[in-house]
Amino acid sequence: MAHPQAHPLPLPRPPASARRWQCLKIGALWPLDDCSSVCTGATIHHAEDLLAYFDFLSAAFSEHRLPLQLYVDCHSMFFLQRPDALTQLGAALHFYGISPRYALTPPANGKIERKHQRWQGRLPALFAAETITPPEAAKALVTDLRRHRNAHEIHREPGRAPDAASAAARREKRGALRPASRCPWWPYVGSLRAGLDPGSRGIHCLQPNGAISILAREPKPCAPPALLLQVGNP
Repeated sequence: MAHPQAHPLPLPRPPASARRWQCLKIGALWPLDDCSSVCTGATIHHAEDLLAYFDFLSAAFSEHRLPLQLYVDCHSMFFLQRPDALTQLGAALHFYGISPRYALTPPANGKIERKHQRWQGRLPALFAAETITPPEAAKALVTDLRRHRNAHEIHREPGRAPDAASAAARREKRGALRPASRCPWWPYVGSLRAGLDPGSRGIHCLQPNGAISILAREPKPCAPPALLLQVGNP
């Protein structure tokens, strides 16, 4: 707005004939908390890949705790044609008791798509106007904008700012979030895993920050991780 680059306000639309249901409890459905409209995370990555998702989700879980479900599309990162199979990201979510809920069409996930379009339309102009080029500076600004949005922007469904709606839900005992305990498996469940050479039983883990670990076996909740090699800080 200071650089006269603000997008024009959209034209008013008639109310929808039917609205999608809304969750009663905070943490019942993410990534935009469906009960309070809290934006649980926002960052910038070079590509939409598995490590980017692990980095994003790990930060969101650490800040807000663990939700019950994630509302996702049918991208191959989340969805396989076999209903009994899980992607590596799906298996990581399952490890911590988080279930995917699939939006079968883009309109079904309209809340998230509208938020994406808004950020993607405004951030490039803001970065250019403020001469923000280092990724670290861009990520820091996005975090500030997200927190400002959660604290101050009034949203239609809750009728108040997201942080206020979340606080009200907690006071009314309408919460489904669970502690994001830093269990020993946390750095390895949220990593890009692959088997080693044929004949070797080790598991190669590449973490979002570039650290590399070699485990003796795949993650199992009932047993501690057996770390064979560590390069970098997980």
